[in-house]
Amino acid sequence: MTDTPQAIHILIVEDDPEICGLLQRYLQRLGYKVSTALNRAGIDAAEKRRPVDLTLLDLMLPEEDGRTLYKHLRQTSATRIIMVSALNDIHDRISGLDLGADDYVSKPFDLEELAARIRAVLRRAQPEAAQPETQGVQHYRFDNWLFEPAKRALYGKTGIRVALTGSETDLLLTFCQNAHHVFNRTELLARIHGDEKNVDPRAVTGHKRKAAQRPPCCHELWEA
Repeated sequence: MTDTPQAIHILIVEDDPEICGLLQRYLQRLGYKVSTALNRAGIDAAEKRRPVDLTLLDLMLPEEDGRTLYKHLRQTSATRIIMVSALNDIHDRISGLDLGADDYVSKPFDLEELAARIRAVLRRAQPEAAQPETQGVQHYRFDNWLFEPAKRALYGKTGIRVALTGSETDLLLTFCQNAHHVFNRTELLARIHGDEKNVDPRAVTGHKRKAAQRPPCCHELWEA
């Protein structure tokens, strides 16, 4: 992925035409390629036209629940996902992040802040760029697992793909690139979120908890 906005495809999944139009015009002015969708068919059509780099997914949709569409996106696309919702209770935000979203934005939101969050998520989509010594590495093998960072995919011994979220990919890649090194929570926050402010430390704990349910290397390399 590149930092050039013209090369980045953003998908807006939103049923409110006013909000959808506002977001589309704003992001297009910033130089992004923007598509919109109301449902699963629209999501699949947008992905078919051009791979989607980032999706702004409203959770309250008329045809299908946003969390269901989230799972569909994780199974069919490598897109990063920012959940957008009028549900702004702290428990709703934590629930969305625990589900695996790359970020969660509450309505109403400030357009400039949203743009900053989009840039931050897209930066995190490039973990390899910060590790030039690992360029050219296409995959990692450990135990019975095959990890392909570029596809954000993890394959078990039966060949079944386990779709990873953006943060899970960053976390697993960090472990693979630093085998036998023990990280504490602060170090992992810095590697995954860079210099972003207001990052909830519980987010890393949540990613670790989910990763521990997958390949054993994730929790073996963790220092609480």
